[in-house]
Order: sequence, then C-alpha cells, then structure tokens
Amino acid sequence: MSDRAVRPARLAGGSGPPEPDARGRTRLLAAVAALGTVGAGLGLRAVATGDVAKYGGDALYTLLILALVVLLSPRSTPGRAAGIALAVSWAVELLQLTGLPAELSARSTAARLVLGSTFNAPDLFWYAVGACAGGLVLRAFVRCRTAR
Repeated sequence: MSDRAVRPARLAGGSGPPEPDARGRTRLLAAVAALGTVGAGLGLRAVATGDVAKYGGDALYTLLILALVVLLSPRSTPGRAAGIALAVSWAVELLQLTGLPAELSARSTAARLVLGSTFNAPDLFWYAVGACAGGLVLRAFVRCRTAR
C-alpha cells in the first residue's frame, strides 16, 4: 500500500490541514445545509405568517431531513436521499393521525417542532415540493462536482 493512499491530500504548497476526502466534504456541506435550512425556517417564521410560513416551513422541514440523510449517508443518490426525506416527512405527518405526536407535543417543545401535533393533508404536498427541490439541487451539486 502506498503512502498516498493512507495520507489525505494536502492543499497546494503542502501547507495547511489535510484536505477532507469527498465524503468528508459532502458531510460538511450537508451539515452547513442543515444549519442553513434551520436558519431559513426560523427566518421564515419571523417574517411571514399564515400559509406562507406554514407551507414554506413544511418544505424546509423535508429539506432539513434530506440534508440529514446526506450527512448520515453521503454516498446516497439524490433521488434516494430525496425519497427517504419524503418518506420520513410523510410518516411523521401520518403518525399525527394517531394522536401520539399531539400528546408528546403538549409535554415537549422539541417534540412539537419535530413531530407536529395535528394532521393536515396539504402538508403532504408541500413535503413533496421540498423533496423535489432538494433532490434537484443535490443532483446539480453532484453533477457539478463530478464534472471537475
């Protein structure tokens, strides 16, 4: 085994920290995207009301899940990551039909933020919007990265 396969590459000039591998860069970008999505959601709630805040938040919720999927599994294809994010979002929404999230939300702000409390059928559409938008952005990112 060569030294090069073991040691990470260094930046130009041989100085500075080792350059992260492709999965490390992907994870870093996914973490930044997750934080940015949370910031966008908080910002949306601060400046918007009504349906814009509600349904925009639904799309951002799925985008956050998509970023977390990529963070945990950086080799996921864009379609798979978007599909998983959509499935999780729909599962959480459908779980609201049981009343369990409402009960947990009454006791915990974190549960309310993650699980919601009441079922709303239009949310299912907006989760799909978020998954499609995130999947398209991720696909463009992957194509741009592989074109280099």
